[in-house]
Amino acid sequence: MAREFTSVGVVGLGTMGAGIVEVFARNGIDVVAVEISAPALERGQATLTRSTDRAVAKGKLDPADRDALLDRVTFAVGLDALHAVDLVIEAVPEHLDLKQRIFAELDRVCKPDAILATNTSSLSVTEISVATSRPNQVIGIHFFNPAPVMKLVEVIRTVVTSADVVADVEALCARLGKVDVTINDRAGFIANALLFGYLNHAVALFESNYASREDIDAAMKLGCGLPMGPLALMDLIGVDTAYEILDTMYRRGGRDRRHAPVPLIKQMVTAGLLGRKSGRGFYTYERPGSPVVVPDEATPVAPADAFSEGGRAIAKVGVVGSGTMATGIIEVFARAGYEVVSVTRGAEKSASICEAVKTSLNKGVVRGKLSEEERDGALGRITWSATLDHLADVDLVVEAVVEELSVKKALFASLDEICKPGVVLATTTSSLPVIEMAMATQRPADVVGLHFFNPAPVMQLVEVVRTIRTAPETVATARAVCAALGKTSVVCGDRSGFVVNALLFPYLNDAVKMLEASYSTTDDIDHAMKLGCGYPMGPFELLDVVGLDVALAIQRELYLELREPGFAPAPLLEHLVTAGYLGRKTGRGFRDHTHR
Repeated sequence: MAREFTSVGVVGLGTMGAGIVEVFARNGIDVVAVEISAPALERGQATLTRSTDRAVAKGKLDPADRDALLDRVTFAVGLDALHAVDLVIEAVPEHLDLKQRIFAELDRVCKPDAILATNTSSLSVTEISVATSRPNQVIGIHFFNPAPVMKLVEVIRTVVTSADVVADVEALCARLGKVDVTINDRAGFIANALLFGYLNHAVALFESNYASREDIDAAMKLGCGLPMGPLALMDLIGVDTAYEILDTMYRRGGRDRRHAPVPLIKQMVTAGLLGRKSGRGFYTYERPGSPVVVPDEATPVAPADAFSEGGRAIAKVGVVGSGTMATGIIEVFARAGYEVVSVTRGAEKSASICEAVKTSLNKGVVRGKLSEEERDGALGRITWSATLDHLADVDLVVEAVVEELSVKKALFASLDEICKPGVVLATTTSSLPVIEMAMATQRPADVVGLHFFNPAPVMQLVEVVRTIRTAPETVATARAVCAALGKTSVVCGDRSGFVVNALLFPYLNDAVKMLEASYSTTDDIDHAMKLGCGYPMGPFELLDVVGLDVALAIQRELYLELREPGFAPAPLLEHLVTAGYLGRKTGRGFRDHTHR
């Protein structure tokens, strides 16, 4: 039978510690909240009061319940106040020597059967435990910020943690209304090990001027449905905190270069650019601690028509292709008021794509997203053709054919011969080098990538991919067209994966490697990323939706181009694809979908 915890202690009353205090007190458990000094104690008490007052103001907590919650908390200076508690959770800064000193003192102060827990997000629980004479009663209980809101708790057992202690803590998490994932003591645990490799990679893209901070953040929010972009999230976490976590994971996690902090991160820490807490990080904020971003010297305010300056006038658009992506792009342009020429191979495919566009537009009418007049107007702007010759008078051509380089290069060579001078030639490729298609023409300055996301009528993001030969006027035209379509465009260089895939698929690959190492289960890893990081889908859910074969192909391209050892495809992913486990499309992937 699980142990009943009647009182707990919390050491350290910063944002995380105060949040943990609130979690326990909300659930009827008496808390002894401890700080190192009276001023620090007052700050922690004020943090708790502000949090509970906000909950009352939002109607999420009754005033009477707030008062009862606060009555359950005893504030004290010094660890001696913890002599009678059943469990202590340490939530001080991420410095191993500091935590070891605290645990040695807790070992002396606390009663013999008390469980000693650390809220560390990256340090070794084992190394902390050896500072005590009871390492079998030491465990990691990693809450996520803000603790009263976030449902996930990572429970970290060492090789000597008692099974009874693990079971008691798991039962306690359930009592607190949290979802726990129990894992072994490894650098970064689940969530941070996957999250911070991705964040570090995003900083590397920014550091190399591959894309702007705003475009990187917009790409991941709009392209992946993430609650925050990676650079804004770095500012929220704290650039210094991120550096410490990355450095610890690099040193303790086998010196994987994915976790070696990008030099820019250390430079920002040295310069005091720590994120929201200091008022400036990757962005500049209204004041220290404020979430409000203000313009700075790196973000000049552009005029409303900035994207159209130097761009070309686009009135008529050609779309080549007959798949789902081509169908969506035709609809997007026609609904935005452009004349569209749809070119497919043969009358049969032309009729098929015509029917698909009509079906989609009719669904829009049924759902109330457009009127019958708007539907009819869009259809009236589309010309259906089975020959490229009908593209002779268009202003923009968007290619959306199969992802085979030889096919695309041959098409661009044909477009070069047919299209009039000054026409922008765009490819929707998601993985192939745009420069290869550009150099198949005599007009590489007019060639650009326009990577729409599927389904194109719904997804708001378009990646505008410039090659080293793309003219600024062509990029400006592409961005102006995206704005006219109601899309958000992000500009990046011509590198494998562009922004979204370059950041997304190494993260997915890291998750597969974690599973392959038997560190955790697919369910727990998915829970960790959804509940701990606010991701809309866990990595294995997403892999099954995307297709394991697609993920493997993209990861191979990233590895072949960048030759980064950490990007090498996980052998498990290769084996599953070889065995025909491709995800939902085959009914089997990381999960069995045959009965769903």
